[in-house]
Amino acid sequence: MLTKRTHLKSIKLKGVILTKNKKSFKTLALFLLFFKPSCNFTNFFFSNYYCTVIGMKVPKRSSRHKNAQKEEEKKLIEQKEERSEEEAEDFVESPVVSDDDDDEEFSDDDGSLSVSGSEDGHLPGEEDVFVSSDGEDSFDAKSDDASGNGASGSGRDDTEHDKDEDAESDNSRPVVLESDSSEDEVVPRNTVGDVPLEWYKEEEHIGYDLAGKKIKKKERQDKLDSFLASVDDSKNWRKIYDEYNDEEVELTKEEVKVIKRLLKGKAPHADFDPYAPYVDWFSWDDSKHPLSSAPEPKRRFIPSKWESKKVVQYVRAIRKGLIKFDEKPKEEPSAYLLWGDDSTAIDRQGLAYIPAPKPKLPGHEESYNPSLEYIPTQEEINSYQLMYEEDRPKFIPKRFTSLRSVPAYEKAVNENFGRCLDLYLCPRARKKRINIDPESLKPKLPSRKDLRPYPTSCYLEYKGHKGPVVSISTESTGQWIASGSTDGTVRIWEVETGRCIRIWELGESVHHVSWNPLPERPILAVCKGEDVYLLNTGLGNAEEQKSLEELLRVETGPSPDDSDNDKTIVNWVQDDKIGGIRLKHFKTVSSVEWHRKGDYFSTLMPSAQSRAVLIHLLSKKQTQRIPFKLHGLPVSTAFHPSRSVFFISTKKNIRVYDLLKQKLIKKLETGVREVSSIAVHPGGDNLIVGSRDGKLCWFDMDLSSQPYRVLKCHPKDVNRVAFHRSYPLFASSSDDCTAYVFHGMVYSDLNQNPLIVPLEILRGHGSENGRGVMDCKFHPRQPWLFTAGADSVIKLYCH
Repeated sequence: MLTKRTHLKSIKLKGVILTKNKKSFKTLALFLLFFKPSCNFTNFFFSNYYCTVIGMKVPKRSSRHKNAQKEEEKKLIEQKEERSEEEAEDFVESPVVSDDDDDEEFSDDDGSLSVSGSEDGHLPGEEDVFVSSDGEDSFDAKSDDASGNGASGSGRDDTEHDKDEDAESDNSRPVVLESDSSEDEVVPRNTVGDVPLEWYKEEEHIGYDLAGKKIKKKERQDKLDSFLASVDDSKNWRKIYDEYNDEEVELTKEEVKVIKRLLKGKAPHADFDPYAPYVDWFSWDDSKHPLSSAPEPKRRFIPSKWESKKVVQYVRAIRKGLIKFDEKPKEEPSAYLLWGDDSTAIDRQGLAYIPAPKPKLPGHEESYNPSLEYIPTQEEINSYQLMYEEDRPKFIPKRFTSLRSVPAYEKAVNENFGRCLDLYLCPRARKKRINIDPESLKPKLPSRKDLRPYPTSCYLEYKGHKGPVVSISTESTGQWIASGSTDGTVRIWEVETGRCIRIWELGESVHHVSWNPLPERPILAVCKGEDVYLLNTGLGNAEEQKSLEELLRVETGPSPDDSDNDKTIVNWVQDDKIGGIRLKHFKTVSSVEWHRKGDYFSTLMPSAQSRAVLIHLLSKKQTQRIPFKLHGLPVSTAFHPSRSVFFISTKKNIRVYDLLKQKLIKKLETGVREVSSIAVHPGGDNLIVGSRDGKLCWFDMDLSSQPYRVLKCHPKDVNRVAFHRSYPLFASSSDDCTAYVFHGMVYSDLNQNPLIVPLEILRGHGSENGRGVMDCKFHPRQPWLFTAGADSVIKLYCH
């Protein structure tokens, strides 16, 4: 049964055990120790018929701590007297616990708990414990931070202070764990939320706690006293003032470490790893190539009908006046000439009044002592003499030490006489000058965005050759590419991966490589010195390889159709070492070109005079000369993509022959210094020519024998030109280490001229012995460009 002195607000136990027998106090104390081990027993108040308080002896403290506690006790008593009556009601005096050194809580004789208590709750040698209205208790002297031995749940500050100042007392007393109940640790928190504290400036409180009571403002300490206190306090740098709760908060070591890491730009937590290993979540097993091999859809090359309808709607709205453009109002000049305006003379008709031209105002250069930057050097004065008199400057600045040393103007008399003649004879007359914008003279070309796709950037490099790569050739399916170099090797690469699958060591510099245009015949023609090799690449299925072995087999006996003259020109020999056919010529072979059917191919020997161009038949192993007379030194040859027409270019012109009728069709005059290469458009009616002086000539054979366009793009020699099979693209490679990509659209309408637009300049190759990009070829199906450079690297440029 509880008495009237029992404080109901301070009872925080989930269960209460009351006994009337004093001998059972020990059992009750042990129960409370087990029930709430982290709190002092002074937090609980029990009353029965025989006693009023159950207490525990507070651990022994040193004399130094006792003196400090007494001083703190005096300060607390003074502060309590100064507080108001409302604040005094919040504190309730609680029973005390004995702290005498002579008395013991547990006697050794009978093992019972000895408790001394009275109804007033104050005994000699006891310490007062004050309990607030919200249930928090605080010792007057012994629960302060300086003591470090308080038994109340002051939490973090007490334990940290114990480590620094009173290690002996920590070892002498048992460690009291904190309670897991949040009710004992509730502190008055301000619940005003986002309400600004300026609204409480005139009030005596700063807000309300969770119980709805006012939080009084603390008295402001004098700045001098606060400064002296901060100097003496070694932990002052850790304290932060919380203006919402009107208290100082001391940062822990962990919080200081977090702030230091944030100031250094690091992660707040030390266990965070900013350099964790990268985890690639993408599966690359079935992805050989990142670019899509799907053909471009037709909708990308057809104008949108929805856009055209939208444009028609806008045009109709503008005509009806629904859409109006902002017209700027005419600005009236605020200043005008007082004695007349020059614009009035323009409105007059005839020669009644013609204003004299206004002379240029003098500048710094006409000073007698100008700056050195205005005085020309002797080289500049000599260069003035080489100019036309109209472009020559009228006045040359000079420098004099003083104004007195400036001579008279030399042409003063002549200019005054000429001026008088002008006024007397009035030779001035109005001349209409046409002002033409230079931009309007440029041809209107479509935007580059509308002409996509075309190669723009380097995507892949093929490295393996030790010398300059002279020639490259793409297979008809676009899966493989062959290359020949001056290091005497021929390599076959896989386009998508850049992997070299086969190498032939020929022992001599390779001049040209060319792939058979038929996909079922993966035969590679290679020019090396005076020999031409027809190599079996080993690609394709078993049936194709079987037919290739029969096709590349040469009989040892002479053919009855061969004449004595033909035997001396070319010999067909089976080469078992390399695997293929070897054609022995009597002069150095520079190039080889295949016919579209894959059975005929031509070889070019520039120094063979009348037998420089030969045509070979692979199926019958025969060779014949062309029935035409060559005029000049041949440079390159080409077959027509759809008809039996053959192109032969010399250094100055290009001749077009009909092989069936055996006659000359056309002669094209290039007008360049020297032709280096030619390429025929897939349609067959247009031709591009590259020259040694860096020019590109576009010929429309249905239009004229003269070039339709001459493009001056490269500063050095053009080594190779090429057309794309399906896209309206053509390219050129030069020794300036660049490759130019152009848009060349040929229309089916004969009345419309071809459209030529420069698109991109591809760079990336290095120069070697003055040579740059040696060869270029387009991919047969994609808008990709392969370039071979003198730096022994092959590059693939994609869109």
